[in-house]
Amino acid sequence: MGYKSVTGSPPLIGYQRGITSLTFKHLSTPAPDMAFRDMLAGVQNVDEATSVIHGMINTSNDLGDIPLLFNKISEAPGHRAALNVLEKSRLCEMFDISPGDLIDVLAWAMENPTDPEIVEASDAPVMESGQKVVDLTKIPIPWHFREDGGRYQSASIIIAQYSGIRNVSFHRQLLRDRNHTVARLVPRHLRTLSAQAADAGDDVHVAVVNGADPTVLLAAAMSFSDYVDELTVASSLHMKLHGTPLKVVILPNGVMVPADAEYAMEARITPERDDEGPYVDITGTVDDIRQEHVIEYDNVFHRDNPVFHALIPTGIEHRTLMGMPRAPTIKNAVSKEVECIDVHMTDGGCGWLSSVVQIVPKNKGDGMLAIDAAFRGHPSMKQVVVVDADIDISDPRRVEWALMTRWQPDKDTVVLKGQRGSSLDPSRADDGITSKIGMDATLDPGIDRAPYESVL
Repeated sequence: MGYKSVTGSPPLIGYQRGITSLTFKHLSTPAPDMAFRDMLAGVQNVDEATSVIHGMINTSNDLGDIPLLFNKISEAPGHRAALNVLEKSRLCEMFDISPGDLIDVLAWAMENPTDPEIVEASDAPVMESGQKVVDLTKIPIPWHFREDGGRYQSASIIIAQYSGIRNVSFHRQLLRDRNHTVARLVPRHLRTLSAQAADAGDDVHVAVVNGADPTVLLAAAMSFSDYVDELTVASSLHMKLHGTPLKVVILPNGVMVPADAEYAMEARITPERDDEGPYVDITGTVDDIRQEHVIEYDNVFHRDNPVFHALIPTGIEHRTLMGMPRAPTIKNAVSKEVECIDVHMTDGGCGWLSSVVQIVPKNKGDGMLAIDAAFRGHPSMKQVVVVDADIDISDPRRVEWALMTRWQPDKDTVVLKGQRGSSLDPSRADDGITSKIGMDATLDPGIDRAPYESVL
């Protein structure tokens, strides 16, 4: 296709190279194709006129943060908006797969990328309609938190193609005017590509996609040390879950986008910089104002009666998209040292900073090995708790119970100083350095487990 990793194959993450099939008990019959709007089955409809200015988040708060579809957006006639629909348990139910198996499927897709299937524009729902004159203010881009600097796209992905490399990733965008946004490009691959383009005096041609199907969103949320075409990972994930490769269409600017997305917007990352922020990030704290990249929009395509994905930062969807793709990398790293059953990114850790790792200890000290490996699997993580197979890692009460009955702080704790941490942790030092903690709440193999087992 012309766009691929510049360093060859994607990094090994837990399966031997050359393996092209993986069978899970829940996937003997793949689930049917699932576009973003198919995720809206069973959600509560809101038919009252709702403003993009604080209206959607206020309604969500009032109704208990349930999945919602807003059918009448005051500032965007003909457009709808949805939020709270992309949550782990809901995804697993729709995919007919267990949470543990989903982690393994994500890992398999990372290791076995597959080219998507290109379709004609006439066969691509995302090309059904569009704006004659670009006006982003007429799209349901929300202003959720009053502390935010304005209306933000938080669930839109950027698909960039430059110098033979394609990158698909999430970057929040502040709406500046009718055809410009200011994007926070975190220090990863897209920021590097944009810097290279600026040095050469070039714009980076991109597509801004909103309302993509879950396989694309999960792939876009993954992080790779090398350049990897995330669309090929999404296609592999789509093949495993639905039995068909991801269908894509090529926009007039040459950028490839998911054919059944709700919105596909042609744009360019320009050398211009402007204020971006403040922004309430996943931790619920307010991120700083920075000089960031200006994106100029050239065309807006969308489905008929489109649905904008209006993800609430800090909410369940934000934690799902950030945290779920970290679980397979942690599990892979731990599995290289000990038998790892499952990984859970905790809500209290905002789906990012803390995890619970479930292992089967075979030797004394396996819990400590798991702690060290977990931090390698997710370097931004600040805390990890390791537990036995009998502990429900998704239940914080059971995890705390394991700590209180099986963990001794003086000998079962690892504190790491002088560590590179997450930029989302406001307690980090100015240079980004933090400390990390790991707690081993596993029982040594061979001991009498009876005194440590609950009858509840």
